[in-house]
Amino acid sequence: VEETSRIVLEKPIGSDLASSRVVNDAVGRVFEERQIFRIDHYLGKESVQNLLVTRFANVFLEPIWNSRWIDHVQITVSEKLGVAGRGEYYDRSGALRDMVQNHLLQMLCLVAMEPPTYVGGDPVRDEKLKVLRALVPLAGSDVDRNTVRGQYTTYGEEIGRPSTTETFVALRAEVQNWRWAGVPFYLRTGKRLARQESTIEVVFKEPPHTMFPHSEGVATPNRLTIRMQPDEGMQLHLTAKHPGPGGIRLHPASLDLSYADAFDERSPDAYERLLLDVMRGIPTLFMRRDEVEAAWAWVEPILEQWERTAVEPVRYHPGTDGPAAAALLPARDGHTWQE
Repeated sequence: VEETSRIVLEKPIGSDLASSRVVNDAVGRVFEERQIFRIDHYLGKESVQNLLVTRFANVFLEPIWNSRWIDHVQITVSEKLGVAGRGEYYDRSGALRDMVQNHLLQMLCLVAMEPPTYVGGDPVRDEKLKVLRALVPLAGSDVDRNTVRGQYTTYGEEIGRPSTTETFVALRAEVQNWRWAGVPFYLRTGKRLARQESTIEVVFKEPPHTMFPHSEGVATPNRLTIRMQPDEGMQLHLTAKHPGPGGIRLHPASLDLSYADAFDERSPDAYERLLLDVMRGIPTLFMRRDEVEAAWAWVEPILEQWERTAVEPVRYHPGTDGPAAAALLPARDGHTWQE
């Protein structure tokens, strides 16, 4: 193969750890690792890339980007559409393989990774790999407690047969390292939900002391919201004083960055950006083989437990927020999903 040749692989790479290794071995016999670009279009989104810039080109977040100040993290990818002509593929895959093993875990890595030496190919991927290897394993009864799988009620009609494939997944994960120990990461994704949105919510802890005991209103925890869709941008949610005389009235306010409003340039499509990086030979936003296999190694015990217990997915109606049981994951820790 020519030195300048490159190959692009679309996710998912295999359907489990063993099959991903078969695919990677087959491709690796022809191409060197530097020529292989495993594409995940979520990593090409402007807001996802801006998360790297926000974290590592600004100094104010780093001192509080840890378990001392961050209470929990939520990652949501919800879709209003159903399988939309992809029924044959989707029924063999399901939401865990189709979305969690790649898209959602990649976003978790970008939130949780340590600062790389510089933002380039291997330094970024080295740090993401460390996050995947630090994920607390879910297996056996831990899967039953920390995952919810659902299926919208009209799914069988759409694909033309009964099925136990999940169209919704919510789970609770932990990154067991110095920075993140004790901070829950809540992930959820599903089809036929109420909203079409992709967000990362970083929820900070409450102030350690109530400074305004006689004030009106409530001081809500600070949140950093990163929106991948529909309106790419960021919001920093604060508590402010409501204007006016008299006593202090606390009121939620936000600093809002909308990319469409802030920049005149057209925001390129995620695939457009990534394919341009392929042509330029820039691997930063592509998954390395060890990343893919580490993600499968964490996801596979969840799949095995679901198959072992043979529990059917919880049904939910199209146009809702998914199974009610998904609310229990954060509720057990005293949290709620941010809507």
